Amino acid sequence: MAHRRSWLTTLTAALAAAILSATPAAAAPTSTSAAPYCGITWGSQSKSGDPASGYGALTGARAGRHDCFDRLVFDVRSAGVRSYIVSYLDGFEDIEGNPVTVRGGAGLWISMDASALDPDTGDLVFHPANPAEVVNVTGYRTFRQLHDLGGRVLHNSFALGVRARLPFRVFEVDDGATKRIVIDVAHAW
Repeated sequence: MAHRRSWLTTLTAALAAAILSATPAAAAPTSTSAAPYCGITWGSQSKSGDPASGYGALTGARAGRHDCFDRLVFDVRSAGVRSYIVSYLDGFEDIEGNPVTVRGGAGLWISMDASALDPDTGDLVFHPANPAEVVNVTGYRTFRQLHDLGGRVLHNSFALGVRARLPFRVFEVDDGATKRIVIDVAHAW
């Protein structure tokens, strides 16, 4: 019996040594994690803010491409955006309760307290020609579609279709006359 254990122990040790010597050192697991994509550490959790104390007029939306992310910018004139929230959701509805689907593997809900009406004149200042295609994102690496979900008086919301559930950040830029809500969505993790 002791002879069998000795033979089995020797065989097991020989097999382990053969496997270890045949495994390249580069394939060995390491305890360090890979560096974040482009240094991005934003995450994909909901982001919200309360940057201004009044209602402003939502005057435009535009998108841009960058090396590491796609960018969406909303322009708000006057008092700015009172509050906003940006979050991944599984489904969307327009202001009338109709289901809305956006292209891409994931969708960001963008909600802001900003009016599409000029606060001084009551004129409609934000009116995309096609609410289902607010900005042209053809050829973008991450963005797939920006859909206006509606709202007009004091609140507006949008669905941003993106390639996948990717890290994003939201911040405000203020040049004195126009405030901007900026949403960057990374190309990868």
